[in-house]
Amino acid sequence: MVNHMNISYDYYRTFYYVAKYRSFTQAANALMNSQPNITRSIKNLERELDCRLFIRSNRQVRLTEEGERLYRHVAIAFEQLLAGEEALISGRGLNGGLLRIAATEVALHAFLLPVLKKYRSRYPTVHIKLINDSTPSAIADLQKGLADLAVVTTPTEMVNGPKEIPLMPVQEVAVCGSAFSRLADKPLSLEALSHSPMISLGKATATFDFYSRFFSEHGLVFTPDIEAATADQILPMVRANLGIGFVPEAFLREADIGTTVFRLRLSEPVPLRRVCLLLPEERLLGPAARELERMLVASRTEF
Repeated sequence: MVNHMNISYDYYRTFYYVAKYRSFTQAANALMNSQPNITRSIKNLERELDCRLFIRSNRQVRLTEEGERLYRHVAIAFEQLLAGEEALISGRGLNGGLLRIAATEVALHAFLLPVLKKYRSRYPTVHIKLINDSTPSAIADLQKGLADLAVVTTPTEMVNGPKEIPLMPVQEVAVCGSAFSRLADKPLSLEALSHSPMISLGKATATFDFYSRFFSEHGLVFTPDIEAATADQILPMVRANLGIGFVPEAFLREADIGTTVFRLRLSEPVPLRRVCLLLPEERLLGPAARELERMLVASRTEF
């Protein structure tokens, strides 16, 4: 039987970062350590636990079944430790301290950045940690205490969860590049659009859920050909004629419309989405987070 009290915390800390990044090199960078030391720590942990945790091949690192099982437990414990440390720092108030914000790409560019600019000018000593998340990941980070507040795009699909405050409406439009510009000559149905290559965010995002529902309401299946990692990748891929995408109107520049980007007139209009502020229900905000909440609510627009 393994005596866990004899296993160094540093071994588990190293294991967490290697498993998180699936890379010994990235773990070494995150821990500001050397790769040989990282490798040595993992070998020591494997010896202590008497099992193999990683499979290494062709510069790829993946977890074994035992490694996956261990990581599920270590990740929860380690992230809670980080959250505890950051909570102590964030309690120092507006003179120093830490503010952790989970935000989606659309919410960041459409609403959050101008408010953060004002916040930063007023409180320059507050350290801001911005977590670039999908809406489901932002909600999870908020619920686990890894973020103080979240600014996301709908749908949020919350029955019991964080408090939701609408901040602004977001109208998204279908756009294409020059290779598909013929589609912009007349109104286009969703059914006709579905025969063209589509670009979208991936399946674990609120955006994918939103368009899946939109297409389903018109008897269609939303099957994008290309999945982008972030919302700001869609427009460059549209310009490169890789397919048709949906982007917020705020992302479009007038100088581009009709030259490198063409707006499509859909017969079935895209429903409005919202940028929302999410707040934890069971946790009090520190001074830095409370002040950002106040500024975000004061900046919201009418629906």
